[in-house]
Amino acid sequence: MIDEEEIIASIALTKTALVGANTGKKLIDTIGSAKGIYSSLDKLKSSSLQIGTKLLDSLLSKTPKEEAEKEFQFVQEHNIQCIPYTSPTYPYRLKECNDAPPILFFKGNCDLNAHHVISMVGTRRSTQYGQQLCFDFLKELKDILPNTLIISGLAFGIDIASHQSALKLGFPTVGVLAHGLDRIYPSQHRKTAIEMLNRGGVITEFGANTEPERYNFVSRNRIIAGMSDATIVVESTSKGGALITANLANDYNRDCFAFPGRTSDIYSEGCNGLIKQNKATLITSAKDLTQFMQWDTLCNQKKQPEPFQQDLFSDLTPHEQLIRKTLRQQGKVHLDNLLLETHISIQKLHSFLFALEMKGLIRVLAGGQYELV
Repeated sequence: MIDEEEIIASIALTKTALVGANTGKKLIDTIGSAKGIYSSLDKLKSSSLQIGTKLLDSLLSKTPKEEAEKEFQFVQEHNIQCIPYTSPTYPYRLKECNDAPPILFFKGNCDLNAHHVISMVGTRRSTQYGQQLCFDFLKELKDILPNTLIISGLAFGIDIASHQSALKLGFPTVGVLAHGLDRIYPSQHRKTAIEMLNRGGVITEFGANTEPERYNFVSRNRIIAGMSDATIVVESTSKGGALITANLANDYNRDCFAFPGRTSDIYSEGCNGLIKQNKATLITSAKDLTQFMQWDTLCNQKKQPEPFQQDLFSDLTPHEQLIRKTLRQQGKVHLDNLLLETHISIQKLHSFLFALEMKGLIRVLAGGQYELV
């Protein structure tokens, strides 16, 4: 069920002066919801956030709320999905980042919380070699992890090569935009973007009428890195947006990989530099990626039948059995995904997870993930 009030409040935060992504996230984390912020301004005054008078005045302004209502009307008219930060469908990997946006606008059809998510980025002036590398890499990955979500920025070069290769091979693929969903930039990629809507889509933090300004692309890059388990740089010069995305991935403690190139190739300078500075791991194939990420181990574990005695847990409740079955099938699972898979309330889920941990059957991992022991 759509929480219209929460959506409008989340949009209003993005339109409120002095409320950037970091501040918006802190406010929501403190109060528990975006709509709660506007009804709990007195609570904010006494919170540990040390809210200043100017920020409080901004939150009290009627203008952001009015603009948010107009934005909400636009998304409804154009069948755009609004995913507020508090929604269980919000990308949980992005939610772990300290500058996660209060709301995302999405058009398409895919699971943004897929079990495996990678971003592929690179120069806008890609070579034929780089474009072919995108296809060959994904073709190999298709045989290993066919449902991996492929994320990029729909820009010229490596971005569009990654999206188009993913479409040809049947991967879901999502383009992260630096503007609102009232347009596609560059316009030359509109056809590809429309094809992506059937299995994948386009996503942005920006509302309608937002111009694709240069600084928006830098902001967009953090979402590309934040939504992914790993970022892969295919080709890059010594400067560029791909290196910004790679550095953001490092800041988020996400894995970063790069394809090496000849020292004389200008479009390999960035990749070679990342590898040299230990900011990216050298890979030459999809097998390298899955081995470094230990995804190949998980695949092999899924193929091997479990000993019969592991299913004999008669002392587990039906809910605990369901949680255990989910972890057995999927490996490492984030709390948000467990909520979606099991349909257990958050309060009860915490209780069942604690009970399973005490029984020595599961363990808690960094980033709010769980796995079977």
